[in-house]
Amino acid sequence: MADVFGKALMDFQHGKYTEDIKTYSSLDEEDVIPIPYLFRDFDEMPKMEQMALQMAHGKVLDIGCGTGSHSLYLQDKGLDVTALDSSEGCISVCKERGIANTVKSPILEYSNDTFDTILLLMNGIGLAGTLDRLDVFLRHLASLLRPNGQILLDSSDIIYMFDQDEDGGYWIPDNGGYYGEVNFTMEYKGLKSEPFDWVYVDFNTLQNACLANHIHCELVMEGEHYDYLAKLTMEP
Repeated sequence: MADVFGKALMDFQHGKYTEDIKTYSSLDEEDVIPIPYLFRDFDEMPKMEQMALQMAHGKVLDIGCGTGSHSLYLQDKGLDVTALDSSEGCISVCKERGIANTVKSPILEYSNDTFDTILLLMNGIGLAGTLDRLDVFLRHLASLLRPNGQILLDSSDIIYMFDQDEDGGYWIPDNGGYYGEVNFTMEYKGLKSEPFDWVYVDFNTLQNACLANHIHCELVMEGEHYDYLAKLTMEP
């Protein structure tokens, strides 16, 4: 499978940036991922990401690390950080940017260590793919936590993307799935990725999934646009 995302990041890292990543989704929306934004430093990050990084402590696992911007900030603060991504290109960029500990692996195939803080930023919970895979995903993350460890994640309720009627209800397609499930394809310089599933989880749905798996779910912060930061911990 073409590492479209990784190639785009490698190009930027090596001074070959000429275009952004295009995304196509089952929401019938064409969008772009601006590559320079993925290389931002702490001051350029949204408040929610800044808050999560300030809450991180101990040994940290940064899942879906991308360019490693979050890992770099924490490493510079003296934390022991492991940057994990399934993209070869992402891991190469992280190494070139000076991140000491990197792992190339899908998260569900990783079980080599345990951590005090697990980060899933930029809607990292989306890696679960679909709502019916969320339980397995959460249980696996919980297995990587040390005693008193925490999972910090942000996500969005994408209900706002659907049409609203006069009484405030939303017109959601009745396709049998959860409305936050989206199928994406990425394109960069003529290369197209395989389609992949991504899930945006509203806070109530996340809370219910955590409850079913004996995980405590706390709302830390709400953003201005249906987004939120949550902290998950194991129930005693």
